[in-house]
Formats: sequence, structure tokens, C-alpha cells
Amino acid sequence: MITTDFVPGSPCWLDLGAPDVPAAAAFYGGALGWDYESMGEGEGMEGGMFRNDGQIVAGLGKLTEEGARSAWMIYYSVADADATTRAVEEAGGTVRVAPTDLDEWGRMAQYSDPLGGQFAVWQPGSNKGVEQVDTPGSLSWTELYTSDAAAAKQFYGSVFGWQYSDMPMPGGEGMYTIITPAGLPEERMHGGLMQVSEADLALAHGRPYWHPVFAVTDCDAAVARVTANGGNVQMGPDDAEGVGRLAVCLDPSNADFVVLAPPAG
Repeated sequence: MITTDFVPGSPCWLDLGAPDVPAAAAFYGGALGWDYESMGEGEGMEGGMFRNDGQIVAGLGKLTEEGARSAWMIYYSVADADATTRAVEEAGGTVRVAPTDLDEWGRMAQYSDPLGGQFAVWQPGSNKGVEQVDTPGSLSWTELYTSDAAAAKQFYGSVFGWQYSDMPMPGGEGMYTIITPAGLPEERMHGGLMQVSEADLALAHGRPYWHPVFAVTDCDAAVARVTANGGNVQMGPDDAEGVGRLAVCLDPSNADFVVLAPPAG
């Protein structure tokens, strides 16, 4: 359950780096019903905000890093981005973007975990994060695919203090680890991580990667909108007991995300 109180270690923001901003805005408008609000263009910058029912649910920006793939970046709330940066380095991670002030809004930094999985943090100022979560058309879960779950748990646990609980995957296909912010009960879980083969990480050239899960009211209808607007489906739609009906999707630039409809009743 993701909430907008954004306790330390919880997801609070996400943005998409896209090679073609207008095309990405059109795709997500058609697939998820989002409205796009441009923040203007200039000095090589291009981007804006996605809104759902008038509330900000994500950001969108021009992909400028040479050789980078189009992907969603998930930001986790922290009290001190500089202290988090030291914790990342001490745990074997890499600083991709050093802590940077974004006017009065807050302070951000981006990192890679020891195996190459990219993530970011946000130290809030006047802007705490997105305005809508855990409702249809907004972020409801975050998920890491990694080739070494034990190493991931150790790294992120040391950086964020996350609490973990493991549950067996259907069919005995390994374990799924539930992530909960430090000091909170498990009903405040906000994400999960799972170990997959390196072949399953081909999208990120063998490196681990995080992706967002967006809530929808009807998974099959959402998948139909994804494909009708030029996206693809990697997996599903499938039913997951106690979780709902979900599908792993790719937008036209191969940025991955999941759509999830909760179980009926």
C-alpha cells in the first residue's frame, strides 16, 4: 500500500526518460488516460508532468544520457540526500547524479546498486512527491528484477533500512520478497523484489532494473489500450492469487511497466 505521507524509504516520485517526449505523452494518454502538462522547452531540456484526474502522478523528460535505454526512474523519499549518498557508497553502490537542489522543491540524487540497478532519492522541500497513488491510473507498487536477491536485500536494507518478508512464488518458482519501510507494519508494504535469470534481464542488458506498477480497473482493457497505442506486452494478462490480474508491458520505446487490477470483491 503506497500512500502520500511519503515516510523515509517509501516511493514518492517517478519519471520517464523518453527519446520522444510528445510521442510518450500521447502513448500514456491513450494507454492510461493521463493528461500531459508541458513545463516548457529550452536549453536542451524538454518535459513536463502527467496528471490523472487533475493530480500529478508522474514526470516525463527527454532522454539525454548517451547509450541509456528509455526507462522509468523511481525515487524514494529520504530525510537527507547527502547522508543517503554516503550510505550508497559505503554499501558498494555508485553515484550517477550527486545530490542536487531543484529550487525550493527539494533535493535529488540518482544511483546504481552494486549490480547496476538504477534508482533515485528525493529529499522533499516544498514538493513532497506525486499527488495521487494507489488508485486506478497511478503508482500502486514498485518492483525490482535482479540476478542476486540476497545481495539486493543487503544493499537496499543498509541504504533505506527496509524490512523484508519472503513468500514462495506460485508453482515453486523461487521466492518473492515484500518490501516495507523501516518501522512500519507489513500492511504498509510498497514493493517487492525477485531473483530472475540474467536472460530475463535482457531489457537492461543483463543489469537489474526497477519498474513501476500502475493500478487499473480492468487489466485486459488496459492491455488492449497499450497495444492499440503502439505498445507491447511482455507477459500476461495473468491472474495472481491474492494480488489480482496483471500484465508486464512495454511502451513504444521499450520502457517497461506493469498494469494491475486488484482481485474482484
